[in-house]
Amino acid sequence: MGHVNQVSHVFTLSHVAEMLGEDEEWLFEVAEEMDTEDGQLWVVGVGEDGVMAFTDDGIENLKELIAPQGHPQHHRKTPPSARCDAAMMKPKTEESDEI
Repeated sequence: MGHVNQVSHVFTLSHVAEMLGEDEEWLFEVAEEMDTEDGQLWVVGVGEDGVMAFTDDGIENLKELIAPQGHPQHHRKTPPSARCDAAMMKPKTEESDEI
């Protein structure tokens, strides 16, 4: 008996980006470095170009790739609740400008 594929499911790039709270386009660029052996593959449907997807191991490998890059703020998605909270917060100052 030859090689038996142990993969029973995969996660699309958009789903993984949502799971990790990362920007999908940036994550795509990072994941292009990965190979099939790393758990990155393409899912192709009828009339589609295909979509990048990851096995469970692929997600772990992707996490390792993005960890050293320090999650730059512009690459992370900001949760809607955090955006609302940030917009409502006023910066604190040591001295008041009031007379």
